[in-house]
Amino acid sequence: MAQRRSRRGLRSTAAVGRVGVVDIGSNSIRLVVFHALCRAPQPVFNEKVLCGLGRGLERSGRLDSEGVELALDNLRRFAALARTMDVRRLMVLATAAARDAANGRDFVAAIARRTGLKARILSGAEEAHMSALGVVSGMPDADGLMGDLGGGSLELVRLAHGRLGRGVTLPYGPLRLAELALKRRRELKDLIDQALDELPWLDTVVGRNFYAVGGAWRSLARIHMGQQHYPLHVIHHYTIARDKAEGFLDLIAHLGRDSLEGIEGVPRKRLETLPLAALVLERILRRTRPKSLVFSAMGLREGCLYDALTPAVRRQDPLLAACEQAANAHARYTLDTQTLYGWARGLFGKTSGELQRLRLAACALGDLAWSEHPDYRAEIAFLRVLRMPLTGVDHPGRAYLALAVFARYEGSGEGDVARPAHKLLVEEEALDAVRLGLALRLAYTLSAGAADVLRRTTLKSNRTTLKLVLPKSMRVLVGETLERHFEGLARAFGKTPAIVKGRA
Repeated sequence: MAQRRSRRGLRSTAAVGRVGVVDIGSNSIRLVVFHALCRAPQPVFNEKVLCGLGRGLERSGRLDSEGVELALDNLRRFAALARTMDVRRLMVLATAAARDAANGRDFVAAIARRTGLKARILSGAEEAHMSALGVVSGMPDADGLMGDLGGGSLELVRLAHGRLGRGVTLPYGPLRLAELALKRRRELKDLIDQALDELPWLDTVVGRNFYAVGGAWRSLARIHMGQQHYPLHVIHHYTIARDKAEGFLDLIAHLGRDSLEGIEGVPRKRLETLPLAALVLERILRRTRPKSLVFSAMGLREGCLYDALTPAVRRQDPLLAACEQAANAHARYTLDTQTLYGWARGLFGKTSGELQRLRLAACALGDLAWSEHPDYRAEIAFLRVLRMPLTGVDHPGRAYLALAVFARYEGSGEGDVARPAHKLLVEEEALDAVRLGLALRLAYTLSAGAADVLRRTTLKSNRTTLKLVLPKSMRVLVGETLERHFEGLARAFGKTPAIVKGRA
């Protein structure tokens, strides 16, 4: 019953229709359209245009005139695209450049005249709050300090296990720092340090994590991934230990344009500002001494959507919500996640809540690749799950889910395809994922997707034997394939398989 209620809730939320956010920043404007206003919104359209509205703002106090015209032209396009895609709700947000420029409100008025869009200029406090909500929406237990580096400003917000605390906005985005650097580059470090030293509440986050948001910082994450030959190119939840992060950032901060051009993965549009972004992040790490640097792919736009949710929807688990959405979109059977999980749960002893949560998510994804060619199902399922736009899960968690679904189709956790998962998991975690995948394989073989079959059968385990207990009326379901899959599951647990009769 609980599972059915969950699925109805997802459908009713999605029935509201598509929603979109236009983010008007100091360096770029972006339109993102999401499939629905829900706990795990999936982007269906994403377009960015570099306008440079904040270029020269520190010197002139006004928005760049060429940037304004470019922005207005493209905002008119964004408005038309939103109408074409039948976006039911479009939120238009302007941040630091429009907020601080003398002609910022004139720009907003021009947007309304030319495009019909009603833009809202966020205060510094509102921008920081929305960005922090974005981090919490994707990492519900985030604990430490959130930092969002835009082109014209830096937002910092204290996080306490998902709860938002004190925050601040500082005028130290890369575009502004680039202007200051023309006159006093050597003083930038002292300027940033002084601003951070004037925030004594930062002492309360020392030793906890720092959560980095913003395009420039995401570019740094990509560079670090490439240097480390990291097996998964997913920014969200990419984590670097502080000592390693500081050395890397110090290096990037001192590189010139020519040196940066020689590094694979450095976007040409960020050649000028990337060292400044690295400098800001390095000084923050020096000041707050976090346990780890954690990158978030979710920020202002996602925070805006999260802010619009009801409290009940906010409390949903984002990982499980996303996995259920994926399962519902590709379902061929009526077998629900809770029944499948309940049937397999007895195989595993008492474990942490996080591992149980991953098992439940894997059960939701267990039939994801049923429509693919049989020879490629395991590979497609593995890569798809590993790279899905999931939140609420770290990289080892992604690897666990991908390996479990791979074993469900492949019958093992070995092979070149599965190697990235093994690099991200310790041996015990990988074995648990494979065991779960083999249990899912057996469940679908036994039931053909019929929930009632699983409800009437049981897996029992003792020290030496794994038993599959079937009522007499279901003995006809036993065949060569079922026996082979059951033997594989028992072997993974180091036990002898036995199929026995139960009550009718």
